[in-house]
Amino acid sequence: MRLVFVMDPISRVLPDKDTTFAFIRAAQERGHVALHCEPRDVYIEGGDVGAHVRELRVSDAPPPFAWGKELDVRFADVEAVFIRKDPPFDRAYLYTTLMLERVRGRTVLVNDPRGLRDANEKLYTLHFAEHMPKTLVSADRTRIFDFLRTIGGHGVIKPLDGAGGSGVLRLETSDSNARSIVDVITHEGSRLAMTQEYIPDVRKGDKRVLLLDGKLLGAINRVPRADEFRSNIHVGGTVERADVTPKERTIIAAIAPRLVQDGLVFVGLDFIGERLTEVNVTSPTGIQEASRYEGRDLAADVIAFAERKALDLDPVIKSMVPRP
Repeated sequence: MRLVFVMDPISRVLPDKDTTFAFIRAAQERGHVALHCEPRDVYIEGGDVGAHVRELRVSDAPPPFAWGKELDVRFADVEAVFIRKDPPFDRAYLYTTLMLERVRGRTVLVNDPRGLRDANEKLYTLHFAEHMPKTLVSADRTRIFDFLRTIGGHGVIKPLDGAGGSGVLRLETSDSNARSIVDVITHEGSRLAMTQEYIPDVRKGDKRVLLLDGKLLGAINRVPRADEFRSNIHVGGTVERADVTPKERTIIAAIAPRLVQDGLVFVGLDFIGERLTEVNVTSPTGIQEASRYEGRDLAADVIAFAERKALDLDPVIKSMVPRP
């Protein structure tokens, strides 16, 4: 099968950490061809959406990347398209999802472009507000500080379009910089931001739980540095093995039907102190670290899922698969 990965430039990929790298490696180990493109390479011609792509092979030994031939492909002619462009969700990302709408039902999409548009990784979590910390979304400084006082004067503020811990700041009413922090994050009251109660258990870690088609795939715990409250790997958090607690499993069971309904196949849930803080859908990370703790390649499960869905979509392929 041919699998297209719409993603960032290869120069941004860290082979020992990147989840997309793991997907490509698992795909080629299962005999498939990985095709790389960036959002700018996607086009519509004659009403059909396609892309100018390059064949890509990866390796755990240097050099990690090897390019093959360049070609144009129609997305309807490949077996799966993985949308793995990192945030921010900007205008270019929006246009990419709108273009990919044209191949829904004609190829496997991970994740569904409509689901990606609907699921802002901060706001989408509010569908499951009963499982979240106390939360306010507002651009109004007065409202933010009124809310902060109701939660004990200590919270966290973050932009709605950030990723990897970018722009996430602690906010305390006693801090002389607090008003300035709010003004910076809200752009002087012109942009919405999310303010949440501070959960002391963040010192114990921020748990990333990976789901595949609404089912638990694996989990890791990201522990912040001693001089940092953010635990993202990107900002220096360390990774350790994590067990998913009974309460977290109950939350997963409650939200999984909505994720599946919205076509959000590969998802990363973030938990702090058994409370849901984010639902990551654009390019969730952590599969390499989780695979090391599980002792097997979890990326292979994702590729196997795409194989099954491709067979369901294309009876011609299905007829070519040898029967056991």
